[in-house]
Amino acid sequence: MRGTAGPPDLTPKPVSASIVILAQIMQVADANVAGNVHGGTIMKLVDNAAGLASAKHAGGLAVTAVMDDMSFLEPVYLGDVVTLKASINEAFTTSMEVGVRVEAESLTTGRTTHTSSAYLVFVAIDEHGRPRKIPPLVAETEKQKQRQREAQLRREARLARKEAIDRARGAE
Repeated sequence: MRGTAGPPDLTPKPVSASIVILAQIMQVADANVAGNVHGGTIMKLVDNAAGLASAKHAGGLAVTAVMDDMSFLEPVYLGDVVTLKASINEAFTTSMEVGVRVEAESLTTGRTTHTSSAYLVFVAIDEHGRPRKIPPLVAETEKQKQRQREAQLRREARLARKEAIDRARGAE
């Protein structure tokens, strides 16, 4: 961010204000040893799309804190156009959950396939790298409200898992 940062704008933002759509054709450099697109290539694209959506919602820098879930449903092939659709599912105090849907379109057949889905958590940071507050999220549709509820459940599960691990480590 350039210049002096003022106080963050904490005005609630709608989901639609931070939606990101990225598209990229998969080339030879993206291939794994099986000849398909490497899962790590898709993961990097997912992280990029989620990071952009997070930065738009936060109004500034946001960093990846957790890749909570990444499902690979179908392979992506060389020559496919991969489209990533990222949106904020829920905003917490300094963090936000981002959902990313990945689709691959074959240019030869025109067939589009849902290939992956992912949930990531990003934390907004200030110019010193410290977490900073972000605006609340306004769900505009019933589907977005459902995603908000599900994001809250995933957050509770993440926190419970962390507490259980911390307790187990304390017992050592």
